Amino acid sequence: MLLENASEDFNCRDISPTIFEAVFESTLNPETRRTGGMHYTSIENIHKVIDPLFLDDLKSEFEEIKKTKVQKIKYKKLDDFQDKLAELTFLDPACGSGNFLTETYLSLRHLENEVIKEKIGGQITLGDEAHNPIKVSIQQFYGIEINDFAVTVAKTALWIAESQMLEETKNIVYGFDDDFLPLKSYVNITEGNALRIDWKDVVPPEKLSYIMGNPPFIGQAMRSKEQANDMQDVFYPSKAGGKLDYVSAWFKKAADFIIDTKIEVAFVSSNSICQGESVNLLWELLLNSGIIINFAHTTFKWISEAKEQAAVMCVIVGFSYIERKEKLLFIEDEKKVVSHINGYLKAAPDIFIKNRSKSINKGLAKVVQGSPPADDKKLQLNKEEREFFIKKYPKLEKVIKPFLGSSEFLNNVEYPRFCFWFDKENPADYTDIPELLERFNSIREYRKNNKVDRIRKTADTPWLFTQNRQPSTNYIFIPRHSSGERRYIPMGYMSADIICSDAVVLVDNATLFDFGILSSNIHNAWMRTICGRLKSDYRYSPSIYYNFPMPKLTEESKKMIEKTAQGILDARKLYKTKTLAEMYGRQMYLYPELKKAHRDNDRAVMKAYGFSIKDMSEEECVSELMKMYKELSDEK
Repeated sequence: MLLENASEDFNCRDISPTIFEAVFESTLNPETRRTGGMHYTSIENIHKVIDPLFLDDLKSEFEEIKKTKVQKIKYKKLDDFQDKLAELTFLDPACGSGNFLTETYLSLRHLENEVIKEKIGGQITLGDEAHNPIKVSIQQFYGIEINDFAVTVAKTALWIAESQMLEETKNIVYGFDDDFLPLKSYVNITEGNALRIDWKDVVPPEKLSYIMGNPPFIGQAMRSKEQANDMQDVFYPSKAGGKLDYVSAWFKKAADFIIDTKIEVAFVSSNSICQGESVNLLWELLLNSGIIINFAHTTFKWISEAKEQAAVMCVIVGFSYIERKEKLLFIEDEKKVVSHINGYLKAAPDIFIKNRSKSINKGLAKVVQGSPPADDKKLQLNKEEREFFIKKYPKLEKVIKPFLGSSEFLNNVEYPRFCFWFDKENPADYTDIPELLERFNSIREYRKNNKVDRIRKTADTPWLFTQNRQPSTNYIFIPRHSSGERRYIPMGYMSADIICSDAVVLVDNATLFDFGILSSNIHNAWMRTICGRLKSDYRYSPSIYYNFPMPKLTEESKKMIEKTAQGILDARKLYKTKTLAEMYGRQMYLYPELKKAHRDNDRAVMKAYGFSIKDMSEEECVSELMKMYKELSDEK
């Protein structure tokens, strides 16, 4: 019954061998996949790599050859082109169960069969041509893989691909009947750790044309001790490997391998390597060594053929030491020809944004992280505790302040948390409150026994936060972590009486104008490009603000931005029962007044920068900001 109903009309010959990779993934438990950083590649994503790396150019070259009018010259060109296909050599140094190698082989053989068709003019008898018309071989494909079972699957997939393509050629060339079995083609898959193996022992660089693949995605914090050692070995003598994700080691090892060659490389990677500090650590090292980014796919969501799709945001970067005439930047479904691509995958000059202690612009406000209590929660109170203390000891009201972290700010309409704030108060004036003294004693012991030296040093001032960074004037409250799905980070414009925790970045002595600039999409686009991330969440740091380039603004522009900034604050007040997390989530369109207020502010800021509101995309805005940044950096 199974045979008749499930497979009677199904021809297994037509199955893509790449399905084995999804099958292989399904045999692994989630922990094995996680520790190995295994995220297998769909056919669609493979072509995002191999098409701009070499396949598009080969297809274009073939189409040009087909236009040749003189048959003898055309045949010679076709023959040379087929030889060229047969001379190309490929390495996947993290090949898994072989999807990249198999799909590349299939693509090359499909193209070769089109060449054969063109050479012989359709389906005819092989006749006098006694030789094998096929020149492309699976022996042009090399791989390195650490998992022994995956190695076996990769070899099998390539053999099946070879068999399928042999049948396709037989259907083109009547009379050609090469025997596929017994298996006699050697498959060049090496079992081992690609970061420890010398790739020259797998394939000599002078023989190699392209390196490609999907190295393992393992975050810096998730690496095993052995993987951390791999990183140190690859990046030595640089110490950059200690802070980078595991995947970056393949970029570095490939860059070292292709020095003084024409080899081109393209890897899929988690997008972390082109964000935040990684750009300084990895791309400054590679670009300064002479590496050129020839094409890139900016962040896109991973698509896997496995049962449980991996929730990973990825990029693809193609690079070499030889420069292509045209650089290609793929942004979502749009392809752009650009003159240069930098480490942030922007069409802008190479910039490496460093941590700064003051703004790249003159006269901007100071930015710091909020104040850390390190109090074992004894300086903190909930609403009920606040009411108890104020009712029993009215004089405490002036030293109890609202206390906000990022979560409370985003998710609560009213202040849910408070703190004792003795900044300008003498604790001796409150020794008659036993409950307060009990808290002070508890904090003192907690700090005395703390492992952190700077906290132990504050044990004798238990009524104070370990560090006081609270502004004395109005300030801008920026959550240090915010959902990556938001177009705008929700920011607050606060009075000095609201104390913020160290889960917050704050802009001291800020004006409504500052709030308008930072709330704009221009600033948020800059932030999205250079910020670090916690999973997919934005991680805001003072460095983002200090490196943000500002134009020379007229008084008219400043007044307009102040007006639109106030408009954002006023629009929020229309939704008194809604949290900022709700208003700034996916359903922001349900809050039309707020959405309009942000649009008005965006227009005012765009105009102040001299950017075209109608004609400039977000990518183009960021590229212009990077040019401004470079000019400001060069001036300094």
